[in-house]
Amino acid sequence: MAGILAWFWNERFWLPHNVTWADLQSTEEAAFPQAEDLYLAFPLAFCIFMIRLLFERFIAKPCALGLKVQANGPQKAQPNAILEKVFTAITKHPDEKRLEGLSKQLDWDVRSIQRWFRQRRNQEKPSTLTKFCESMWRFTFYLYIFTYGVRFLKKTPWLWNTTQCWNGYPYQPLMPDLHYYYIVELSFYWSLMFSQFIDIKRKDFGIMFTHHIVTVTLITFSYVTNLTRVGTLTLCLHDAADVVLEAAKMANYCKCQKLSDLLFLTFAIVFIVSRLGIYPLWILNTTLFELYEALGNFPALWVFNVLLVILQILHCFWSYLIIKAAYKAISKGKVAKDDRSDIESSSDEEETVPRSKTPHSTITTNGTGGANGTNGYLTGGTCSEEH
Repeated sequence: MAGILAWFWNERFWLPHNVTWADLQSTEEAAFPQAEDLYLAFPLAFCIFMIRLLFERFIAKPCALGLKVQANGPQKAQPNAILEKVFTAITKHPDEKRLEGLSKQLDWDVRSIQRWFRQRRNQEKPSTLTKFCESMWRFTFYLYIFTYGVRFLKKTPWLWNTTQCWNGYPYQPLMPDLHYYYIVELSFYWSLMFSQFIDIKRKDFGIMFTHHIVTVTLITFSYVTNLTRVGTLTLCLHDAADVVLEAAKMANYCKCQKLSDLLFLTFAIVFIVSRLGIYPLWILNTTLFELYEALGNFPALWVFNVLLVILQILHCFWSYLIIKAAYKAISKGKVAKDDRSDIESSSDEEETVPRSKTPHSTITTNGTGGANGTNGYLTGGTCSEEH
């Protein structure tokens, strides 16, 4: 085990030339990031999850009911033992042959059986109240941490001049505010990693899970290597769009459609400008070019930049979905579904409603992602992460 640990923490991989882990040990004069600090994130992630449960029950739910958010879930399918057995034991999406067999067995027409299966699938979806509570929690957290990040970064020289991210590296003392910012962000994304398995299921579960893994890895990696200055810029930049997204969802659940559409279009602009404009020109520029000019090259930088580029690829994918939804919003006068991370695993709900009664648009509930996401985001009909 000692040999494996020595191999893993090889200084020639993690640190610049002629720098050792002993050089970065905290002293009374200066504190530096220590790998063992990251263990704090696990109990804190559990605390954040418990705070979320209390927040959703005692703050978000009363707010939702006060705003007349619908508390009931989708319409329930009428009880039928035969169809229920097929649904639970065989398939939730019967093919044409099975539909015809069930039609003869029950003396129902095929369309009625298709409707029953759609209603039964939708029956497992969460209520609007549940989705509002989740969005309100994420909105509150993202607003808090984004505000904290802005207030912290306003006092730092590297906000205005990214070359300051590398001035004196790696001997950059760890400030208490920066340590708090990092640990809270890391704990939140760890909580999302675990809660994603019990949260509202979405079509892009795999992509959002990948996003959370990349985010947790980036935060951990940048902390261990003391690349925390550029890390704070990245965290704050990603939180900006998620605040607006969660506000747009809440407005939609409250049936404030004009406000929801306005917030979604605002989110689309903020997301695209920050993720396709500022992120590559500001963050990637300094990590790919300014960092190399200041410090030369060592293996950990390659890993760090690969992770940042993967994040940019995810940005491009989500931006495509957001642009498509924004185009529909402008051309049809209504917001399209947000596919980025908030469409549930089955999207049949609209089919159970007569066409004349279909809502104009719906924001379904991510970060993060973003919050995000995931914390989450878009397909054609509703707006709904991660960073």
